[in-house]
Amino acid sequence: MSLSLPVDPPSARSLTGVVPQILASLEGRGEWFPPARSAIVLLVDGLGRANLTARAGYARFLTGRMTKKDAARTVFPSTTAVALASLLTGETPGTHGLVGYRARIPGTDLAPNQLKGWETDGLDPLTWQRSVPLLQREAEAGRPCFVVSQPRYAGTGFTAALQRGAEFVGAASIAERVERAADLALRHPGALVYAYVPELDTIAHARGWESDEWAAALERVDGAARDLDAAIGSHAAAVLTADHGIVDVPRHRQVLLRDGDPLVENVTIVAGEPRMLHLYTEDGRADEVLERWRDAESPRAWVMSRDEAVGAGLFGASPDPEVLPRIGDVLVAARSAVAYYDDREADKKPQNMIGQHGSLTDQERVVPLVRLGAFG
Repeated sequence: MSLSLPVDPPSARSLTGVVPQILASLEGRGEWFPPARSAIVLLVDGLGRANLTARAGYARFLTGRMTKKDAARTVFPSTTAVALASLLTGETPGTHGLVGYRARIPGTDLAPNQLKGWETDGLDPLTWQRSVPLLQREAEAGRPCFVVSQPRYAGTGFTAALQRGAEFVGAASIAERVERAADLALRHPGALVYAYVPELDTIAHARGWESDEWAAALERVDGAARDLDAAIGSHAAAVLTADHGIVDVPRHRQVLLRDGDPLVENVTIVAGEPRMLHLYTEDGRADEVLERWRDAESPRAWVMSRDEAVGAGLFGASPDPEVLPRIGDVLVAARSAVAYYDDREADKKPQNMIGQHGSLTDQERVVPLVRLGAFG
């Protein structure tokens, strides 16, 4: 059966290439960016290119600086844990091993949260994430490397998995983070500074990206980007990008999976996230589950087997055999504005989410790549 998956244009730039290309620019050999003395990666969680352009009135600086080619495509699944792992290792999910928001530990019935569950679910940040972080590699080679983020992320398993080797600098507000990032880049020649802005994503989940609250936060991000550009001038460079975009899913578009539903028959674990499910099945029952889901949901979702997803290159060109069993036996990626919830779960709070992501749509996968300072 033809999956009719969306195909990236041959000229598309991948999020996996952003940091390697910035590092190349620091050595005077970049293809995407001109040479720079030091550089900042400003990662705005949840700021898809379509979201940004649709709310252009609240981001006049960024949209004014963004040309048609200033875009990249995030990885699949289009979710923070997976995308930041690819950004900060330069590797695809099939190599670094983070394949979803929640994914099964092979040989167990456990599907830990890949973003927040490192401590509670016993994931080892030095082994579960399988690639050497670029910050660690560069720091060990003598490059000044810094992470500027909210103080609550200091010392977490996710930070250790992807940002080890860099000096962590806590800053509460967006404006403070941008100010600290600029100062570090200017004071440390050759530095690589990674600055993280989670506020837009948090608001999108609670209120939606079309809400007034999201627009107000976007105005703050736009002002911070303008201030960063002015602060570093031609003395340092910066790139503003994102891990994914956002699709708003109203409650009436939620699909609730309940006991007795044929869609969960022979399924042992429902993992992933509402717009990109990893379904782990009873032994030998994957084909049955696949066909049931295709019959019911193919008009509004891409439904595929693990082999089909891997064969289509969704997890990278050559996923490592160790990573393959982490991927669901069946994958369900929403193509319309729907979200799938396991209603048998005791915790119903996730069903309050409006802004969502994880799937293959352009709104979720195309992110801005705005050049600031010496890159502008």
